[in-house]
Amino acid sequence: MLGIDSRAARSTWTAALVVLALWLVYLVRSTLYIFILAVLFAYLLAPLVNLLDRLLPTQSTRTLALALAYVLLVGLVAAGAIVLGTKMVEQATQLASVFPQKFQGLVDSFQAHMPDRLKNEVAVRSNDLFAALPQIGLKFLKLASNLIYVVIVPVLAFFFLKDGASIRDHILALLEVGPRQTLLDEVLADIHLLLAHYMRALVLLSAVAFAAYSIFFSVLGIPYAILLAALGAILEFIPTLGPLAASAIILLVAAVTGGHLLAIVIFIVAFRMFQDYLVSPNLMGQGVELHPLLVLFGVFAGAELAGVPGAFLSVPVLALARVLYLRARRTRISRVVT
Repeated sequence: MLGIDSRAARSTWTAALVVLALWLVYLVRSTLYIFILAVLFAYLLAPLVNLLDRLLPTQSTRTLALALAYVLLVGLVAAGAIVLGTKMVEQATQLASVFPQKFQGLVDSFQAHMPDRLKNEVAVRSNDLFAALPQIGLKFLKLASNLIYVVIVPVLAFFFLKDGASIRDHILALLEVGPRQTLLDEVLADIHLLLAHYMRALVLLSAVAFAAYSIFFSVLGIPYAILLAALGAILEFIPTLGPLAASAIILLVAAVTGGHLLAIVIFIVAFRMFQDYLVSPNLMGQGVELHPLLVLFGVFAGAELAGVPGAFLSVPVLALARVLYLRARRTRISRVVT
């Protein structure tokens, strides 16, 4: 009718709906990121909840197990804040008070042995760094103002843990019983296994990094050992770029404060080889096998698109894409065979 092809019209309408959906996702990206963090946090807490659920003697104990898990979590966080938080704040205050002066002294020492042209370049870069410090402080304050999400994310995770099975059943109910529902069920199972492996691996990698850094720095008597170890553990959550940034910051602080620079370099190189080539592959498990080049591309692309959140989510997004591709490939092969 009117020279309009019905198939082309349907295709155009479908493409328009996809574009609209992507635009809506972009508009609510901040809220979506919070819910994604809540899902990941739920996967992180799920083993403890499942263990308590099995140990409790009464029936229908899921809510009680969740409550006990959150009580234990709050207790652990409070204990960590008491034991380590005070030392970290104290060391951060000391470092902030001495770093600018010692950094300037280090720059002056280097300048004394440099050509004039290189001296001018170093002076300019140093001034740029100090000029950027207030902006860095403002960004930190902006981040601190978002600490309300520390409360929101666990609350959302509570509901995901409590009603996760029901949510899954509702998703499966969107399709009629048959091959498509079976395929969706298998895809959800693959995603569940992937996220469970990934989050538990990240926490264990962070714990290994904190233990290794804190023990080594304490044995050598390096200043600000707990602060640097905590920084290295936190940045372990950002693939590739996080450990590199942690290493650079640790070396800079050691150079400025007169630490054992050569020993730290040797330790970081050895630890990264141990962490990246032995511990990480074994912890990540099935479903997260990504080529290092693909990981680097994903991290840089994610950071460019969405900053730190994009870098943090890059690896699970790529791993999810890999899972979906492999599942679609198996389905296509099975159809060809049959």
